[in-house]
Amino acid sequence: MELKFITNDGQLATNISVSDALFGREYNEALVHQVVTAYMANTRSANRAQKGRSDVAKSTHKPWRQKGTGRARAGMASSPLWRGGGKTFPNSPEENFSHKVNRKMYRAGIGAILSQLVRENRLLVIENFIVNEPKTKTLAQRLKNMNLHEVMIITDNIDENLYLASRNLPHVMVIEVAHVDPVNLLRFANILITQNAIKKIEEILI
Repeated sequence: MELKFITNDGQLATNISVSDALFGREYNEALVHQVVTAYMANTRSANRAQKGRSDVAKSTHKPWRQKGTGRARAGMASSPLWRGGGKTFPNSPEENFSHKVNRKMYRAGIGAILSQLVRENRLLVIENFIVNEPKTKTLAQRLKNMNLHEVMIITDNIDENLYLASRNLPHVMVIEVAHVDPVNLLRFANILITQNAIKKIEEILI
């Protein structure tokens, strides 16, 4: 299949041939959901810790005798039923939230997302995207002229000036092909990808 792409001057150029296997797939909602869920779970860090009944600084002495008081029987103040007691199933920093997704499924999910972006005219291919100076104002004006307000720019190699110019723009993200992920592909309204990045992403995902 072919995609329209624009030159550095903003002019519409001739079409560029791309792989049907990557940009012409049918949208599989169940597969995309699984890929996105797995990616978010795998980026989650287990950095919270809670105390169980053996970790709480409470006395292990029986609060009152078993029978004859009229109150419910209690063994120790660290019981999860008591205020200030330990958790029944405490969270641990060693928790594993990762989900396994086969490589073939992950590539198919990324391909389904890219194909849907093409159908919705949210994927734009540009010959090259560089800025001469690391100025946010210059990049913002260039994106405004292209009518792109919320965009993820995918390049084969990140230009330092482009990266520095984009850091203070809240709705602009610049990444390399190797760091493309399904969450950001769906999150941004538009995806701007360079011609060399197209070739590189085809080598990785096909």
